Amino acid sequence: MSRRDQIRMTDDELDAFLHASRTVTCATLGPNGRPHLVPLWFVPLDGAVACWTYRRSQKVANLRRAPQATLQFEDGTDYAELRGATMECDAEVLDDAARTVEIGLALTARYALDGGSAAQVPAELAEFVRGQAEKRVALLFRPTRTVTWDHRKLGGAY
Repeated sequence: MSRRDQIRMTDDELDAFLHASRTVTCATLGPNGRPHLVPLWFVPLDGAVACWTYRRSQKVANLRRAPQATLQFEDGTDYAELRGATMECDAEVLDDAARTVEIGLALTARYALDGGSAAQVPAELAEFVRGQAEKRVALLFRPTRTVTWDHRKLGGAY
């Protein structure tokens, strides 16, 4: 078995890793053709990755021009514990206010309630999210290719 095969995550391992991860680095193509990298909070959503951001942000302009992105999730500091995933994605900018609120509430539940459900978001906070959604859009990233690695699987042998 190749080293590449040894460190590949299973689907279940990837799912657990994404649910434990807090930040994704999103690469889009800027107007000059160079990568534009930004960190985002995210929520795994039905096989996709969902985020929200300001409607007038550079990443939104980039995605409207070229609706593809690469996402990178990573963890670990020592080589023996490095793990992560990159996902080449088709991206969708969702201008729909209801979907933007839905994803905003899911993000709020994940980060403010430490993983609770959107239904558990307190009314005051939900109202704040609804107000923020007026100037935001939701982003939906659907992976077309995923590469994973988990160096912990090597057991210290390189």
